[in-house]
Amino acid sequence: MDSEAQNKVDPPLKGIRVLDFGQVYQGPYATYLMAQAGADVIKIEAPTGEPLRQREVRGGAAVFQMGMLNANKRAITLDLKTEKGKQLLRDLVPHMDILLENFTPGVMDRLGVGVEALQKINPRLIYASGTGYGLSGPDKDAMAMDITVQAMSGIMSVTGEDGGPPVRVGPAIADFMGGIHLYSGVMTALYERERTGKGRLVEVSMLESVYPTLASGLGAMHENNGEVPPRPGNRGALNTAPYSVFKAADGYISIFCLKENHWTNLCNAMSQPELITDSRFATSEARAQNLELTELQVTNWSSQLPKDEVFRLLCEHRVPAAPVRTMKEVSASEHMFARDSLQKLNHPDLGEVTLPTSPLRYQGTPQTKLTPSPRLGQHNHEVLAELLDLSADQVDQLRAEGAI
Repeated sequence: MDSEAQNKVDPPLKGIRVLDFGQVYQGPYATYLMAQAGADVIKIEAPTGEPLRQREVRGGAAVFQMGMLNANKRAITLDLKTEKGKQLLRDLVPHMDILLENFTPGVMDRLGVGVEALQKINPRLIYASGTGYGLSGPDKDAMAMDITVQAMSGIMSVTGEDGGPPVRVGPAIADFMGGIHLYSGVMTALYERERTGKGRLVEVSMLESVYPTLASGLGAMHENNGEVPPRPGNRGALNTAPYSVFKAADGYISIFCLKENHWTNLCNAMSQPELITDSRFATSEARAQNLELTELQVTNWSSQLPKDEVFRLLCEHRVPAAPVRTMKEVSASEHMFARDSLQKLNHPDLGEVTLPTSPLRYQGTPQTKLTPSPRLGQHNHEVLAELLDLSADQVDQLRAEGAI
């Protein structure tokens, strides 16, 4: 055995078993991170499938999303509206370390399988609940979608162009930030259980997950002067320039001169050292006061070159910058493939796809290779035989009765 193989260690969550009632993005992303860390994640859906799977019939992005978010999981079906379906859940719980759901608050309690009922069966169970606005508070029952959470959190109020309407951030950041925080909460509770032997309820709201992002300048501006921060578009909200997205010959590039030496380096990269001592651009405050003129100097230079050439020059001169890449360009990123953060996967339903892996790295453990997302109920026989010792005929009978 070579030394590299000897140094490999098991993934950190090997041996941890998860019941995943996650749906759409928030819950499934948290459990995807668990699966990538080595946990045995068993995705549970109603016999009709979770909402995101139901969208698959329309094709497009939903198929890709299911392919990523449920990779490396096993899938079974349970109908919790039937008594036999609920009893199957109760039978599975003693074998579990974690149960995660992101239903509307109170759904599992009304079905008789909420946290108190299940922890009576398994006191070591960590029960994770992801919601839009939390399990308590006056807004807890408001319907939460990513766009509504962005609106409620204040994020939309500072996104968009000055004088224009509020704009949502393109990706579903509230869902995914909620999923990340849900994962971290579960890991914290799992660590605690090692000391106490007891599980606990972990809850995370999407609202509270994204609100702290406003601390990056905009929220502080409100606290300092009590005024509503402006919508700065691509420009920085702080008194810093240049800080924006600039035209290149074949697209756009983002440039941010946070420090004075960044501006000096940018001037040298543009072969315009005379701008360094020009009183109109000599300080960040001066450049902000002459913002249009400052940005014109940069655009006149960047627009003559391809964005990757601008990026190369600015990297050489140590200026914070990056090309604005399309999704197609990102999916071909040499850097991300080199880090194994993108993998190609032959999916039985999707064909060859390029999907992201977990951003978490564990020294000594290779990045988990993606396995295709399971079809609805694909592992019913396997999981129920393995954990509950049910025969194939018994599983078929449960399906015939509508329990799975």
